[in-house]
Formats: sequence, C-alpha cells, structure tokens
Amino acid sequence: MEYMSQEGYDKLVAELRHLENVELPQVRDAIAEARDKGDLSENFEYHAAKREQGRLLSQIRFRQRVLENARVIDKAVLNNDGIGLLNKVEMTNLANNARMTYTIASPHEANLREGKISIKSPIAQALLNKKVGDIVEVRVPAGIQRLRIESISL
Repeated sequence: MEYMSQEGYDKLVAELRHLENVELPQVRDAIAEARDKGDLSENFEYHAAKREQGRLLSQIRFRQRVLENARVIDKAVLNNDGIGLLNKVEMTNLANNARMTYTIASPHEANLREGKISIKSPIAQALLNKKVGDIVEVRVPAGIQRLRIESISL
C-alpha cells in the first residue's frame, strides 16, 4: 500500500491519462506509418517505434499498479507531535549551520527540486517520530550528519 497526498495522486492520474491518450496513440500512428513503408525486417523506424511502445506500456502498467495500491492521506487527521508523512520539517545542519526545509513524501512524490524527500530515504527514516529541538544523527554517503529539528508543520 502506498500512502500519498491528494496532490501526488492527482499528478499520477494526470501522467497516466497523458500517456494513454496522447503518447500511446502517437506511437501507434508511428508504427502504422513505418509498417506501410514495406519490409519490416530492416525497417529501423518500425523497430524504434515498437521499442517506444513497449516503454510506454511499461510506464502505463507501473502507474496503474501504483494507483491501485494508493491511499490518499487526509491532512486533517495528521498531527504535528512527531515527524511523519507529509510533514514539512525545517532543520539545521550542525556542522555548517545550514538550514534546510524538506517535506516528507511518498517515494512516488519525492522530488528534491521541490523540497520533497522520500519517506524511505535515510534522512526521513532518521527523522520519523522526532520532535522539535531533537538532534538526529543520520548516516549519509558522505558520513554522519547531525541535524537539529527547528520546526514541524503540515
């Protein structure tokens, strides 16, 4: 079961609809066009279009499986006592006093550019159920980071 925000669920549904209604018909048209050019055994365009069709079908099946197992979390029932899924956490790296703000998200919604880290990441795992003022040690590829939790919000 995959827990996610309504925003993440809606985004996944939109991606699936786009793949099914826009990209897949384009690839099918490309296959038909390439097939009309004759001998399929040496037709590069045909084989490339078939590979693209396989890639798209794989992406569609993956998104369908994620959506089948998705459960949207109602933010109203979440609490701010400890850090959990969909919490926005502001913390300070004690080594260099750099401040960071991340939202703990499902793996399918994780996007570092948007400030969303996966709940399965080492940092998020170390932060789970911690409270404001706690100091957390996280093992990352560069070594051990010490983080102080400054605030938690939804």
